[in-house]
Amino acid sequence: MDDADIELLPPGTALAWGHAPAPRRGPKPGYSLEQIVDAAIAQADAEGYAALSMPSIAKRLGITANALYRYLSSKEELLVLVAEAAWGPPPKLSSGDWRAAVTAWARALLERGRRHPWLIDLPVRGAPSTPNLLGWLENFLEGMADTGLGTRDVMGCVVLVDGWVRSTAALLRDVNANAPERVEALSEFLRPRLRGRGYPRVAAVISGEAYGEEGIEDDDVEFGLGRILDGIEALIVRR
Repeated sequence: MDDADIELLPPGTALAWGHAPAPRRGPKPGYSLEQIVDAAIAQADAEGYAALSMPSIAKRLGITANALYRYLSSKEELLVLVAEAAWGPPPKLSSGDWRAAVTAWARALLERGRRHPWLIDLPVRGAPSTPNLLGWLENFLEGMADTGLGTRDVMGCVVLVDGWVRSTAALLRDVNANAPERVEALSEFLRPRLRGRGYPRVAAVISGEAYGEEGIEDDDVEFGLGRILDGIEALIVRR
């Protein structure tokens, strides 16, 4: 594949697969691409997705933003490489039980989202094209291989489970960010007003343990995943 064809690929794809562009003129680079990606991940871990800018990462490295463009042609390339590194390689799944495999896959993906909460904010601009992300897809396909479902159905399942992981990770991050004392203050404020407004069922929920003084817990997460797996199981039986 020549350089003209490489330019047609999505940003960052060739770099993620180890295809290095032709050396540019000028001083020898002081950093490796891996060091830049590590710095970007550390920056996002410390300050969130909004901190993933070329100037802020350049400042963290002690170089100018213009110097950073000697390594990367665009911020889009950086985001692709950061996603590839932060999601990381997929877990090894046990074979023979599709439900256990998909559960392990979803839990592992959710754990990566919890480790790097800003990952959920990264834009998804197409199908996966980098080694680690394609490895996650391969693992899911392998876990579903013995279900008898066709490719179209299995791809629908992976989109469904992946979407559940992303939405759940975002919910966990945002809801559990609230301080317990703030949640309790909100509950105390709402209880009498809900009864006065004629919302007795909501008032009962807020008065009980289910309103989440401890935030969203693992049982709440597992409930949603279990219902998705029940739906997939029904699809397998129907097919």
